[in-house]
Amino acid sequence: MEIRKFNVLGVAMSAMNLDIATQAVLDACAARRKGYVCVTGVHGITEAQSDDAFRRILNNAFLNTCDGMPLVWEGRRAHGAWVDRVYGPDLMLRIMDATRDGKFTHYFCGGAPGVADQLRAAMERRFPGVRILGTHCPPFRPLDEGERSALIAEIAEKKPDLFWIGLSTPKQERFMADFLPLLDTTVMFGVGAAFDFHTGRMKEAPRWMMRCGLQWLHRLCSDPRRLWRRYGVIVPSYLFRIFLQRTGLKKYPISE
Repeated sequence: MEIRKFNVLGVAMSAMNLDIATQAVLDACAARRKGYVCVTGVHGITEAQSDDAFRRILNNAFLNTCDGMPLVWEGRRAHGAWVDRVYGPDLMLRIMDATRDGKFTHYFCGGAPGVADQLRAAMERRFPGVRILGTHCPPFRPLDEGERSALIAEIAEKKPDLFWIGLSTPKQERFMADFLPLLDTTVMFGVGAAFDFHTGRMKEAPRWMMRCGLQWLHRLCSDPRRLWRRYGVIVPSYLFRIFLQRTGLKKYPISE
């Protein structure tokens, strides 16, 4: 399956919807074609403007899906109305549903202590037949050599086809780029807060806010002390830069 791309501020985004993303992942698993999936929003695009290494990670992804409506709108400008949001929590549910037959297996890595185990129980209840081979709760720091070796050895033994990571951007993307060559798995996903949403630890924004591109506002209102500085910079910065790109006042070439 050929995945079409479009340029958002020098980041190559995948033009797709949830059905196309699901089929692309299943095809990659069937062919044992290794890759990682970045679920990217305005936050990730903005981070990439000042971090060349992070931008290269996004541009080298197997899939780099639109996590928010502002990027969907750019995709529709480039390719048409069929482009839609591929939101991390929704993608996880769709892939879980598609693998109830047990042909492809899963592993969960991330979240606060105990969250990955709670997620495993929740997914096994919701999708009978799905095979989740293990979980891991990484520390809130880079893994030391012993921890890296232990994770590599565990994955070599279990060989999950699909490896889900619930950290934050850009930490989870860097984790995937670092560990994909080292782990005996096929497709890795960075799905951020999906672990917390699907275990009930966090409440998702209403769907109407998601469709209007206002999920960031819901998150800001839910945790203003932590997030006001992030969104006070990210949203105006993205709007200014996308204006420059759309009008041709500045070029943002894609570089790998």
